[in-house]
Amino acid sequence: MKIAYLDCFAGISGDMFLGALLDLGVDPEALRQDLSRLAIQGFTVNTRKVTRCGISATKVEIKVTEEQPHRHLSDILNLLEHSRLAEEVKQQAGHIFIQLAAAEGKIHGCPPEKVHFHEVGAVDSIIDIVGTLICLKKLGISEIYCSPLNVGSGTVHCAHGIMPVPAPATAEILLHVPIYTAGPAVELVTPTGAVLAKCLAKGFGPMPAMILKGVGYGAGDRETEIPNLLRIMVGEPESRQFLFPWPGEEGVHGHRHHHCHCQGEQN
Repeated sequence: MKIAYLDCFAGISGDMFLGALLDLGVDPEALRQDLSRLAIQGFTVNTRKVTRCGISATKVEIKVTEEQPHRHLSDILNLLEHSRLAEEVKQQAGHIFIQLAAAEGKIHGCPPEKVHFHEVGAVDSIIDIVGTLICLKKLGISEIYCSPLNVGSGTVHCAHGIMPVPAPATAEILLHVPIYTAGPAVELVTPTGAVLAKCLAKGFGPMPAMILKGVGYGAGDRETEIPNLLRIMVGEPESRQFLFPWPGEEGVHGHRHHHCHCQGEQN
């Protein structure tokens, strides 16, 4: 069994989640082939390596290349139901969109089925959510845990105007989830990132004991004073607790730890 820990020190968004999973080794072309099982045309999924505060990460960019129809919750659920996706992915994605629509509907004072997912945003959300579920399945991750969420602060521009951070829908989704604010005065948790974390995580808190097998980094859009990254740590469960001596800066074998620099960087 594999478990994953979402280290949300700089928040979480759908594209950061997807990027971190691709960074863990999922083949982008295999992801594109699976996404083709959705009856959606007119978008591309591009990936590239970037650095945030000197840390290499995978950046996912979803570009809409054709005009998209208006989509309500029923349209998205119907699209999922008639896709050729794995049944497990269909069901999980449908549940996540129902939760997202419920939060948006409560904020805007309308039933979930009347929530309008804006044309471009709907495609982004569908690809982020379905793509994340596909990648989790490909990586064989069966349990997910999550750190408290750094939601950011300040304001954000959206389709309804200037909103406080966390955005109202994000705050609604994150009821009963531990959150805090640190670092730059920007939005760090998006509604899509919030609903993925809320629906997929078995618990929020410290990282569970594990034998670490891989670390992936998914990049946000901008450089900030803290690395604008989601880190996902994947491993196998380890229930035993080991205590090692750690005198000063010396490691378990008596070696002193140093910060690493790439060639050409200044110490």
